[in-house]
Amino acid sequence: MNLGETTWPELREPRLLAVPVGATEQHGPHLPCTVDTDIAAALCERLAEQRDVVIAPPVAYGSSGEHAAFPGTLSIGQAATELLLTELGRSADAFAGVVLVSCHGGNAVPVRNAVRTLRAEGRRVLAWSPTGRADDSHAGRTETSVMLALRPHVVHLEQAEIGNTAPLSELIDRMRTGGTAAVSDSGVLGDPRGASGSEGRRILRSWTENLIDAVDAWD
Repeated sequence: MNLGETTWPELREPRLLAVPVGATEQHGPHLPCTVDTDIAAALCERLAEQRDVVIAPPVAYGSSGEHAAFPGTLSIGQAATELLLTELGRSADAFAGVVLVSCHGGNAVPVRNAVRTLRAEGRRVLAWSPTGRADDSHAGRTETSVMLALRPHVVHLEQAEIGNTAPLSELIDRMRTGGTAAVSDSGVLGDPRGASGSEGRRILRSWTENLIDAVDAWD
């Protein structure tokens, strides 16, 4: 079920609510600014195909200040993201629980804080995020492959550039002070070379399985 296609009488039976939590931010010269939101929405759709959940409209804006130097980035900051997710969770008491599927690393702290608050209030909330290689954290081979699987027409491989391939742990201090632009002129953290739709489909299957396992273990 998708809230965009569902009336309130159809929701009388409590179900889990899956919320895609994304962002609108630069993803290098070859990917659209909606990558994180697109992936989160796709994973929620795949979850709904195998479990009885309702998909909420995506949260398309998040904490993306580290990408502010690049056009196309729209950020509401950590405090607003945390408040948005907290209030959203509070409003969802008619559901059996809320699963936040967050696909933007910059949202990690707001998501964690919102979940802590909601659980302290007695609400059932689960947060899940996909994992990946530390040297391929933004607009690299992983995200490029996944987007080739989901929306190949918006991927411009001919414009792809190798970014900074150092592990994120080695870059994070410079990024905290100077943003992504301080460590990558292209905005890419990783190497998109070799990306393919077939690899993207394999990654999506793996992420979906991990998400379902997390929901099953929690539910």
